[in-house]
Amino acid sequence: MNFNKEPIIHVGIFADETIDFQLNGTFTFNGQKIDQGFYSALINEGAIETSFCYEKKIHLVPENNSTFVLQKVLIGTGFHWQQYEDQEFEGELLLQIEENKIRALNNIPVEKYLKSVISSEMSAMNDTVLLQVHAIVSRSWLLAQLNRKHLRKETARLTVSADKNNNRQEFIKWYDREDHSTFDVCADDHCQRYQGITKVISKNAEKAVESTKGQVIVINNEICDARFSKCCGGITENFENVWQPEHVPYLTSIPDADAKKGKNAVDINNEKYYKTSPKAFCNTSDPSVLKQIMVDFDQETINFYRWKVEYSQQEIAELITRKSEINFGNIIDLVPLERGPSGRIIRLKIAGTNRVMVVGKELEIRKWLSESHLYSSAFVVEKNGIIAEDLPEKFILHGAGWGHGVGLCQIGAACMSRKGYSVEQILKHYYRDTMVKKVY
Repeated sequence: MNFNKEPIIHVGIFADETIDFQLNGTFTFNGQKIDQGFYSALINEGAIETSFCYEKKIHLVPENNSTFVLQKVLIGTGFHWQQYEDQEFEGELLLQIEENKIRALNNIPVEKYLKSVISSEMSAMNDTVLLQVHAIVSRSWLLAQLNRKHLRKETARLTVSADKNNNRQEFIKWYDREDHSTFDVCADDHCQRYQGITKVISKNAEKAVESTKGQVIVINNEICDARFSKCCGGITENFENVWQPEHVPYLTSIPDADAKKGKNAVDINNEKYYKTSPKAFCNTSDPSVLKQIMVDFDQETINFYRWKVEYSQQEIAELITRKSEINFGNIIDLVPLERGPSGRIIRLKIAGTNRVMVVGKELEIRKWLSESHLYSSAFVVEKNGIIAEDLPEKFILHGAGWGHGVGLCQIGAACMSRKGYSVEQILKHYYRDTMVKKVY
């Protein structure tokens, strides 16, 4: 797919049985002017009913820079910061029926979308270099996803093996961001945070997007699928260890440090790596740096470069059974069977009194071991005390990093920018052998 002009993208905001929205200014629907005000949409006998129409699909087009507000949008779905908020958007509003719910979508040009993403993913008051880096990375990822929709191949996302009694022995599941069939990207963390103009879009963010308009990172003249996460924990991860088993040359593991200064060998199987704080770009507790990357609800914790989680036997047994929907009984052990180069566990053996089973990949492990999502799957397991024979009283997870760790490390990039690295240097550090190209 060639991008010789700026694309219009379709963003899925959220879906619910009823959607309440406000029109600020005038919109048109099938040539009919719809006045500003509050409206509700609900499903009635297979169509969407509002006070101004009864249709299978509603497409509202703004006039004179009018905006709309969607009420009670769920953000941070499944994470510890999950919450509802009212969100305001530019562009067109679409309402359509999906699986007995109404889906609200926003049609908007890529560059306007990016101004919001930059302000939603991080502070819009960042320095120019960091904002430009993120604008290029976000644009690259988005256009790569649009390309992939035209080239998509069905790939197995779930592998389950069982014994002769049909009991599961291994459950390997991975998630990707191209799961959406009725729109291009979603508005939550599954894709990129997009909250319209709800967050103040500063002049810095506008300038960063405008100054990089149409710029993406490419390799062999192809737009890069530029993944990013909050904090790699000191070493980034390989693409194939998180998503489909496909080697991506520019998404391979690198130490998050200056290559010119050399690096010390790291033993990711050594507990010391997870219990100490080795030097890396992303190893910082400087609040002025963290505020650039972390929006308000992200700042509930700053212990993510190295972190610790403790569970009693009762807590972890109940948690794993509930999150996996498999009765493991009491938990005897958690044994990492395979790690990626960043230390992230790809396959974890869970040994219970009722069942022994292997789970992967990294996000599924994080889901089973936390009420929302464990910060990462890069951790070692410490067991304390014995309740009964071979039954630990407590499990302590000592971990590194926040997120999948593939591609750009946002905290690391912020620190590189603070140290004086250029846009090009930061991009080449995280995405090796790539270059920046203007495609429209």
